[in-house]
Amino acid sequence: MLVTMIVFILVFSIVVISHELGHFLIAKLNGIRVLEFAIGMGPVLLKFTKGETRYVLRLLPIGGACMFEGEDGVYSNDNEEEDKTNSAKPSEKQEGSFNDANVWSRIATVFAGPFFNIVLAYLLSLIVVGFSGVTIPKINALTEGYPAAEAGLQAGDIITKMNGERIYLQDEVTLFSALNRGETIKIEYKRDGKRNTTTVVPKFSDEDNRYYIGFTIGEHLECKGLSLIKYSAYEVRYWLNATVKSLLMLFQGKLSTNDLSGPVGIAVTIDETIEVAKPYGLPTVVLTMINFAVLLSVNLGVMNLLPIPALDGGRLLFLLIEVVRGKPIPPEKEGVVHFIGFVALMVLTVFVFYNDLVKIFS
Repeated sequence: MLVTMIVFILVFSIVVISHELGHFLIAKLNGIRVLEFAIGMGPVLLKFTKGETRYVLRLLPIGGACMFEGEDGVYSNDNEEEDKTNSAKPSEKQEGSFNDANVWSRIATVFAGPFFNIVLAYLLSLIVVGFSGVTIPKINALTEGYPAAEAGLQAGDIITKMNGERIYLQDEVTLFSALNRGETIKIEYKRDGKRNTTTVVPKFSDEDNRYYIGFTIGEHLECKGLSLIKYSAYEVRYWLNATVKSLLMLFQGKLSTNDLSGPVGIAVTIDETIEVAKPYGLPTVVLTMINFAVLLSVNLGVMNLLPIPALDGGRLLFLLIEVVRGKPIPPEKEGVVHFIGFVALMVLTVFVFYNDLVKIFS
């Protein structure tokens, strides 16, 4: 369990640092003063001040913060002692205020956090794909009596599109099939260099309680040079699609809140994944954890772009409203909305934490 906790802290910290670093660097480029760069939540473990910024490490590695001068209408006071200098307390307006920057600079600064998560996911994917390659969507065999064989598909065909959605990886076909609820699928495939199309209606399996197209699929492909660059991007694309589709299903009621996992659930998943990968050796464990970090980083990036108050997406929504109306919404009013959103997120966090514990001990 100690190894799991170390891996959990390491993976979470890398993902959070990347996110906050995005905010930090783009703020600096746009002349916005950064008061505090914090990793983690809760009690302070370590802190120091360099230049205008206080750097803080907190106990719980499940979040972070990048606090800007003038954000939400509060300012630092340069005449206070060090601990008070960088705290967000009302005072006279200081130079480098977040709200004094032009709207597009603020949009770039807020957007940079989620964007850097996607960049991190791509860089990590380069490592995973470079060492382990990818699995392309080439049909290996067909199941007799299922729609794939009846539609004329053959072993050796390479799936290129499903319902108009471009397919590059085996996992994309697997995800598409798993989310299907019996709807007709138009499949484009490549055979002997020529593209063909057919349609299938997945068949329901009472035993597995899901629909199947009726083929086994997947061929390993080593990736070097340009193919490494290309397929690493496809890996990130896959995780982006999987995350977005999962969120849509949650909002549509096709998934329940029991399917949500917080830090406790993630730690359990890490522990289970390590146990599965351990027999294959340390390199496999490391690559598996890097791939898990890709998933986590993409999830954090996408979740933060949701237009929910207190998240980056909520702040971006206010900034886009400012672009349209030509003037900002009063900071005190925006601050109230974000505070309400923050409270709601804390309530959700407690619920997810409780839900994770129930799943562990049930």
